[in-house]
Amino acid sequence: MAKQRKKFDTSLKLEVVRMIKEQGLSVQHVSESMNIGPTAIRRWVTQYSAEQNGQAGIGLPLTSEQQRIRQLELENRQLRQDVDILK
Repeated sequence: MAKQRKKFDTSLKLEVVRMIKEQGLSVQHVSESMNIGPTAIRRWVTQYSAEQNGQAGIGLPLTSEQQRIRQLELENRQLRQDVDILK
């Protein structure tokens, strides 16, 4: 039987990342205290760091700025396709 994957809210992910980045807590400590797998937490920290450096990151964006950038990139891509079709 397949194991159900937990889904976490973006605000929770950001809170966990801030606990590690700003408060200096270890991934293991946060993982145990919040009952979240350490691999997921490390992935969120990596993604947050990438987004802060202006990169796309992996998975769904964490920050609202990155969400807006992805939305605009998608819209830009669609508009370019429309222009190509009209040519």
